[in-house]
Amino acid sequence: MTVHFIGAGPGAPDLITVRGRTLVASSPVCLYAGSIVPPEILAWCPSGARIVDTAPLDLDAIVAEYVRAHESGEDVARLHSGDLSIWSAMGEQIRRLEALGIPYTITPGVPAFAAAAAAIGRELTVPEVGQSVVLTRTSGRASSMPETERLSVFAQTKTTLAIHLSIHVIEQVTEELLPFYGADCPAAVVWRASWPDERVLMGSLGTLAAMVRAEKLERTAVILVGQTLAARDFRESALYSANYDRRFRPSSRESNA
Repeated sequence: MTVHFIGAGPGAPDLITVRGRTLVASSPVCLYAGSIVPPEILAWCPSGARIVDTAPLDLDAIVAEYVRAHESGEDVARLHSGDLSIWSAMGEQIRRLEALGIPYTITPGVPAFAAAAAAIGRELTVPEVGQSVVLTRTSGRASSMPETERLSVFAQTKTTLAIHLSIHVIEQVTEELLPFYGADCPAAVVWRASWPDERVLMGSLGTLAAMVRAEKLERTAVILVGQTLAARDFRESALYSANYDRRFRPSSRESNA
């Protein structure tokens, strides 16, 4: 048997990958984070599948489900929201599986920051405005931040920030960023990106906290900050320029030579 870790995407059930859906449909056991994985995905489980909501379970109880499936020779579809590479708590589960000799696979998913960028209709990297995106969060009960990964440290780059798991401390976030980005810096909050009740707030760093409090937004939100969010008068990428020589498309100057 194999435990298949699957990124279920940010919310909309059809944002799971084809591979992920196939694994769900072929696994007789499904473990899912019931608080944030859309229930529609569970309809793809095979008839008679054992479906377990892991939201009320601790790590030992989750691992016990893996052991039970292993002893029964049953594949497990383990669904996490978004993508598994960040803040999924997959690492500690893999460590347990490796110690037990239970095989696993990893199927990536659409991350929340990508869904948030889609919701506001923006590319987060814009030529000569911003070419990097920092994915970060603030300290919480579950995990503190290393001293070198404070928001003020990343803010010194003045590049685009995608801040997760921090909407509950929006005032702290904006206060820490204001000295570096300024009150007029474009900013946005996307709450429950890609879910039917998705909400988008567009404003500036100086107004963002008040907007969030007025809308009473909590949990499952991504904060985006940076000049790329409002960039309009920027140089076009050379990627599609007629005069840019590419391997699969010679420049117009070379073609006319």
